[in-house]
Amino acid sequence: MVQSTSQTLPIREKFQEIPPLQIALDLMNIDRAIEIAKEAVAGGATWIEIGTPLIKSEGMNGVRKARKAFPNLTIVADMKTVDAGSVEIEMAARAGANVVFMLGVSDDSSVREAVLAAKKYGVKLGADLIDVKDPVNRAVELENLGVDIICVHVGLDQQVLGVRPIELVAKVTEACSPLVTIAAAGGLNATTSLEAYEAGARLIIVGGALYKSPSPEKTAREIITALKTGKRIVSKDFVKYDEEHLHEAFMKFSTANISDAMHKKGEMRGLKQVINVPFKFAGPAVTVRTYSGDWSKPVEAIDHCKPGDVLVIDACGTLPACWGELATNSCITQGVVGVIIDGAARDIDDIRKLEFPLFAKYFTPTAGENRGLGEIGVTIDCAGQHVEPGDWIIGDESGVVVVPKRIAMEMANRAIDVKEKEDRIREEIRRGSTLAKVLKLKKWDKVVG
Repeated sequence: MVQSTSQTLPIREKFQEIPPLQIALDLMNIDRAIEIAKEAVAGGATWIEIGTPLIKSEGMNGVRKARKAFPNLTIVADMKTVDAGSVEIEMAARAGANVVFMLGVSDDSSVREAVLAAKKYGVKLGADLIDVKDPVNRAVELENLGVDIICVHVGLDQQVLGVRPIELVAKVTEACSPLVTIAAAGGLNATTSLEAYEAGARLIIVGGALYKSPSPEKTAREIITALKTGKRIVSKDFVKYDEEHLHEAFMKFSTANISDAMHKKGEMRGLKQVINVPFKFAGPAVTVRTYSGDWSKPVEAIDHCKPGDVLVIDACGTLPACWGELATNSCITQGVVGVIIDGAARDIDDIRKLEFPLFAKYFTPTAGENRGLGEIGVTIDCAGQHVEPGDWIIGDESGVVVVPKRIAMEMANRAIDVKEKEDRIREEIRRGSTLAKVLKLKKWDKVVG
């Protein structure tokens, strides 16, 4: 997991009051969002953000409903306006927003128009620095243009790569005057919210850690407590994984979670499972290319494996067997955690007794020959997937998924998002709802005609 570096940051002198906690509702249904927001408000959140996905889904009706539900709280419309600033500021203000956000990359003329509109309609204007190439200098320019709030924002697609907003918050805070409010957003939780505050943020924006939490009230309370006391609360959930902790990450998520994170890619198909007890494995691939029934290179490859590796064998998808119980026993001794064979295996009854995770295209009693053909440590095609040495192989009772090593960290962190969203839905079902009701399926039926 990515370790905190807040101890090395310049800690700005604490303000007299803790910054407000804003819940960013990046959902698709306003009624569900409001119910989640009510829980967060019970825990101490006072700013309610109608996130960009929610605004695109519900329009200004989402802002109106939020204003009605929270008449005494600050309603934020995350419009991400980039053009026609005055029109969209007016639109959100009339719907009941107190704060409207536009993009910091907007042309200066659009920012000036938005500033005038914000003053006219009595709302605060925020500028989001997401994807700004020179965020520190742009922050100073935006303050000079009259923007009230400058948000240091690491977007979802950057968060999964391990990018964090804390260091940039400190730089922007030092560059701007105390007259402008510095906000921090992007993967914040109880731990990193305090770090952002210490770096200078006077508005803490928390999205997934709140709206995906089984208990937004508890999570909000933890964040408020950390901000008040200055004591770090180690957040066990919502962590981000780095390259050194990929095994830990992939062992936490099902192959279904990972498949969803990869947009239904990566599944090995046409394989049978040997093991008939619950199991899970994850490890880097050691690849083998062999030919029909030639078991020489698959057996030699075991000696190339390190503990925790997965052996992946391209046996041309044919019979006879290139694998059996003796090879499986050798894998167990070597510390190999799983074997995938696009070909045939035998001794299935004995392998099943070993409770070793083995997948193969065919089961057969017929043994192959030791002919010495093939290669070890090469790029192969196995069960419909392209596999390179070192790619991550994850298997469980649902099947096997291949995650290319070049995107392994990103997919591990995207799988977190998948699981967190499912956990929140699971909690709502537990409280008496149904999946169709939680997801508002009828509303999202495809319009035909």
